[in-house]
Amino acid sequence: MVLNQKINKSLNRFFEKTRYSESMFIIILSIVVGLTTGLGAVAFRWLILTCRDFFFGSIPFASSISGFQRDWFIPFIPMIGGLLVGPIVFKYAREARGHGVPEVMSSVALKGGIIRPRVSIAKSIASAICIGSGGSAGREGPIVQIGSAIGSTFGQMFRLSSNRIKVLVGCGAAAGISAVFNAPIAGVLFALEIILGDFTIKTFSPVIISSVLASVVSRFFLGNSPAFDVPGYSLVSAWEMPMYAILGAFAGIVAAFFIKSLYFTEDLFEKWKIPDIIKPGIGGLILGLTGLLTPQIFSDGYEAISTALHGNMIWLIMITLVFMKILATSLTLGSGNSGGIFAPSLFMGAMAGGFFGTIINYLFPGVTAPPAAYALVGMGAVVAGTTHATITSILIVFEMTGDYRIMLPMMIATVFATLVSHRLSKYSIYTLKLARQGIKIKAGKDIDLLSEIKVSEVMEKDFRTIPPHLTFSGIMRMMEDSKDTTFPVVEKDRLYGMLSFQDLRTILTKPVLPALIIASDIATRNVLTVTKDENLNQALQKFGHKDLDMMPVVEKSDPSKIIGILRRSDLMSFYNMRLMEKMAKS
Repeated sequence: MVLNQKINKSLNRFFEKTRYSESMFIIILSIVVGLTTGLGAVAFRWLILTCRDFFFGSIPFASSISGFQRDWFIPFIPMIGGLLVGPIVFKYAREARGHGVPEVMSSVALKGGIIRPRVSIAKSIASAICIGSGGSAGREGPIVQIGSAIGSTFGQMFRLSSNRIKVLVGCGAAAGISAVFNAPIAGVLFALEIILGDFTIKTFSPVIISSVLASVVSRFFLGNSPAFDVPGYSLVSAWEMPMYAILGAFAGIVAAFFIKSLYFTEDLFEKWKIPDIIKPGIGGLILGLTGLLTPQIFSDGYEAISTALHGNMIWLIMITLVFMKILATSLTLGSGNSGGIFAPSLFMGAMAGGFFGTIINYLFPGVTAPPAAYALVGMGAVVAGTTHATITSILIVFEMTGDYRIMLPMMIATVFATLVSHRLSKYSIYTLKLARQGIKIKAGKDIDLLSEIKVSEVMEKDFRTIPPHLTFSGIMRMMEDSKDTTFPVVEKDRLYGMLSFQDLRTILTKPVLPALIIASDIATRNVLTVTKDENLNQALQKFGHKDLDMMPVVEKSDPSKIIGILRRSDLMSFYNMRLMEKMAKS
């Protein structure tokens, strides 16, 4: 506490001396978060490789066993890893369990971006052990949680507002994706699209800075090569586009099946009346036995993905690996182990796409690309289906492969995959975990909390209006004296329209005499309104529909009668206040 007070005093003196605004300080912190997370990602990768070398190369007994006997020792390696992970995720930091991203989303929407510092340590160690011992999981979830915890820790250290802490959490998430996948653009979109749900410029700038700097750090230590070296594939014929759409639908089915399988397995382990800390070990043992038949399912499976992308895998193996990887990942994460779902989704997509491409290439050999091209598109499609994040999925595969020639098929396939997956599973693999806990999040907000609050609780009843016959100069004087830039045009409690500062600027660019203009001439007549009985979730959707700052509140029985106004800023302030009250009670 004393240390924090000293830091705050020093920070205040820094602001006074340099006259830096808090926004500038956020930019400075985004640089620190980007560099720190980049170094963390490099260390995390080293930790995974160290664990993998230990478990499969140097573990006592394993290195001295050879041949048939060594094969039968393999199932015990994921089991040992799981037994080591159990105490970490169930005793030290339960947030480190599973794939991590939902916990970050929850902290942003419900806790003001607050994440315990110990989470980054627990997640690093648990995920490295899990993946290093053969657990079927990826690095994206862990590094997102690690980076987000780093950002949150810096925000808490300087006692920033919850909105600023959320931005730093997004910075850490973007930096993590950027560093691990060498994908700075995808990192930015991941943070904005999935974690924050906020594309405003005040969020965009620091997130970009963190993502770029994390990528620079990663490239300095690990090189600038893409994750996969892919031959040049392109669209052979326009007739292929329907085939890629069908592939997208198929990928959507695979993604939905994966989502349901993961949480079905999680439910089975939850119902199992045994100590929680040994469940990851049991999941690891079953995974190890499964891996005896298909060893490609261990760990992130990048080698198998690369094989499929070069067209060196037969269709029967590929379709088998789709379902075996779903089973393996469900066992790994459903039992309580720690890791991400990006790499497994990429694996499933490559195999599903390669299988589909083999069939299409056999049926239409002259007008279709090689099966490996479909494997590449399938990667993005299944990721889109599992995460419901179309743009991020397109960009991350593009940056991981460096191949832009297949972008059009990728865009078609990811859209269809998202549509089909959403039809079969309303929630993404991230939001379903939260929904099962009674938490419904959209665009970084708690929908349930927003739905509990009526517009009547937030609306302003004492507001200024503009009469329809007010002159241009009168309108200008009124706007100069007010903090608002939009006003309802009202006559005898009847809503005539809305008038904004932008409307005045538009008039000034036209060859008309402003002195002859009155409010009714330039007011917007087609106005989006809200009633006092609607909730804030409904109001927020309307605000987003036309990017409004203010809406008139009207009577439900008489839509032309205005009874108040609702500002977007007031809505968000009231929501944050209720959120803080909810956090204090819990």
